[in-house]
Amino acid sequence: MRTIWNGSLSFGLVTIPVGLAPATTPKARSSDVSFRTLHRECKTPIKQKRWCPTHEREVPNDELVKGWEVSKGQFVIVEEADLEAIAQHDTSRAIDISRFVPLEQVDPLFFDRTYFLSPSSAQAQRRPYVLLLEAMKETGMAAIGRMVIRGNENFCLIRPKGDALVLETLFLAEDVRSQAEIDEAVGETEVQEGELQLARQLIDGLVGDFDPEALHSEYRQNLRELLEAKLAGEEIAVPEPVAEAPVVDLMEALKKSVAATKSRSGSADGAKPAERKKAAPRKRAAARK
Repeated sequence: MRTIWNGSLSFGLVTIPVGLAPATTPKARSSDVSFRTLHRECKTPIKQKRWCPTHEREVPNDELVKGWEVSKGQFVIVEEADLEAIAQHDTSRAIDISRFVPLEQVDPLFFDRTYFLSPSSAQAQRRPYVLLLEAMKETGMAAIGRMVIRGNENFCLIRPKGDALVLETLFLAEDVRSQAEIDEAVGETEVQEGELQLARQLIDGLVGDFDPEALHSEYRQNLRELLEAKLAGEEIAVPEPVAEAPVVDLMEALKKSVAATKSRSGSADGAKPAERKKAAPRKRAAARK
């Protein structure tokens, strides 16, 4: 596995040689097709110029500087030397584990980028890797750590995934937005027991195992087909406009959805949902901090 960083994972006096390898492709969040901006008339790629409207001229790199806007048109100049002075100069190339926490307590909302932690190629040095992996799997724990890469401090979570350790870089608490406004809106909204029972039936009818292969992008496929068709000189058909879905009664929509799910499953009666305690109609209390 090709790694982008090699160092060690340490906790207590134990040091484990590891490599860091991206678990997803760089374009995973958009598409594997990228576009250039062209001049329609001559199909020449457009160049972005660094233009100063005050001096009405292009500005070379050696005249550029970073600025923090404190008010409209007022900037604090920040030199590269200023940033260098506060950069983390940790050359240990180590991921330091500070604590272990129950994995179930960590909200995936804090996960930023995912990496595989690959073990050492030397057989003797793999034992501590496997030891940590098995101990974390048995205890259901994950490790919180810190590392410095290219002068940037990163907090991370290490968790087991099958027979591998995975590292998730973490957002800081101040970067995760509060959901208090949603909690309040939901807490003030009533649901009827009949609606809830139908929603349970609908969920039961759609229960299945997670299949990563089902995560297939129709947009990517259609984009590739469109590009191939254009390359071949074919005419592209303009799709018909999609009519807006009419507003329907919630109970009626749930009943029709349950019926359609039962029909697709090939059973007239459908799978009977697991028995649950019947809850009285209720109004949820708003969650407040």
